[in-house]
Amino acid sequence: MAKKLPAPLCRRLEKAARTAARASYSPYSKFSVGAAILAGSGKIYTGCNVENASFGLCNCAERTAIFTAAAAGERVVQAVVVYTPTPTATSPCGACRQVINELGPSAIVISICDSNERLETAIDFLLPHAFGPSDLE
Repeated sequence: MAKKLPAPLCRRLEKAARTAARASYSPYSKFSVGAAILAGSGKIYTGCNVENASFGLCNCAERTAIFTAAAAGERVVQAVVVYTPTPTATSPCGACRQVINELGPSAIVISICDSNERLETAIDFLLPHAFGPSDLE
């Protein structure tokens, strides 16, 4: 099982993910998702899902947050919190799991929703035997 984040930090990440969902551009699915990541520097980066009429070009909240952090020079993801406006918590999709693994192969992943349900795990549990940078050496 993944290590636990300190409760105050976890609450900050959860609040940031919920806030990020408000910026979602999701005119097709009407499914606003927000994510917050804790980078190696300790800084929090957020992202929301961004849809496109060409559905294959949509971007999930988790990837938006990680790409924003990477563009700022971050190279380590310690934790990812994903908020979905659902009664049950939803874990990251396969593409997001792969992107999380790239910079956070031991990252904590927490999924929250509109109820008290939550999923807390680690990316190596969600994506066992992942393909990653070491496979290209």
